[in-house]
Amino acid sequence: MAKDAKNSDVAALPFEKALSELEEIVKRLEGGNVALEESIRIYERGEALKGRCETLLREAEARVEKITRDASGRATGTERLDAD
Repeated sequence: MAKDAKNSDVAALPFEKALSELEEIVKRLEGGNVALEESIRIYERGEALKGRCETLLREAEARVEKITRDASGRATGTERLDAD
């Protein structure tokens, strides 16, 4: 089975779930008590989860708006937050 097919469920995970699972994988790998084949399998899943988290963060960042203010400091509206 292809690596992508094994982790196809990751694309539907909400950010918090993906991050939580990724953190658990990191703990297991750092613990060093995982067999080689299992380490490879969960590392691949971790890579998929990392990608999902990055995608969701980029999407959230694109939706963030900053508040615009006039010369006296009063809010006048919002504008899209530029990443530049």
